[in-house]
Amino acid sequence: MTRKYIDCREFPSESNCTVALCADGDEELLEAAVQHAVAVHKHEDSPELRAQIRQLFKEGTPPVEAPAKQAA
Repeated sequence: MTRKYIDCREFPSESNCTVALCADGDEELLEAAVQHAVAVHKHEDSPELRAQIRQLFKEGTPPVEAPAKQAA
């Protein structure tokens, strides 16, 4: 099983979020990322949000240094 992560530091946000999440399973990572998106970034939990988040998963673990932000 390959560890996967999602790194909020890659995306511009009003809060300048510095959270990166990783897990050994897709479902565990998805649930954590959705909870973060809803609680911190005020997104609505929906099938569309879950699909978008799942597409942002990367293999491995997040880098220690913040990656460059993607354009909005």
